[in-house]
Amino acid sequence: MRVMGVDPGLTRCGLGAVEGRAGAPLTLVKVGVARTPAGDDIGDRLVAIEREIERWLDEVRPDAVAVERVFSQSNLRTVMGTAQASAVAIVCAARRGLPVALHTPSEVKAAITGYGNADKAQVGAMVTRLLRLDAMPKPADAADALALAICHIWRGAATNRLVQAAADSRLARAAGRGPGGGSKMPGRSAILGGGPAAGPGETPKGAAR
Repeated sequence: MRVMGVDPGLTRCGLGAVEGRAGAPLTLVKVGVARTPAGDDIGDRLVAIEREIERWLDEVRPDAVAVERVFSQSNLRTVMGTAQASAVAIVCAARRGLPVALHTPSEVKAAITGYGNADKAQVGAMVTRLLRLDAMPKPADAADALALAICHIWRGAATNRLVQAAADSRLARAAGRGPGGGSKMPGRSAILGGGPAAGPGETPKGAAR
């Protein structure tokens, strides 16, 4: 599975792509940052970010896109810019029919370091170790984008298993409802398992740039 991570921001938008699967070594595909001048018009800045993300999607060809979930804090201007860049990334992916996942910073930190309140240096160090890199990706926005991609590869595998289990359970129940309440496929319900599994909840929480 190849995932492109986007750490949204207007001045610096971190971009990183990772390939691999849960339980196996991960491989760095590409890492970088899309930058826009702070003095430029907001429309021009968003168009520049869109063009760079589209260029990355053409080159990387990911199976999914992971974007940091944004939440409101005291610095509303910063949050608005981050949210706008996030929306651009989501639209670019959706336009191509790519699955988009939103992960909170605490989810990413917990997945990468085992600690939801880890600092950027700790996240960067673990990303460097997991991808077997010679040096930590810089700036931190680039490392954060890679962390998002890694988090999605690991969390996505667990989520997919839950979704599949729920689908199998629905299939089993449907197969057991024949005319008059009889079973059309005896034994299939027992093979596929019991009730549907619920996916993990998401709590909007994160850091804005």
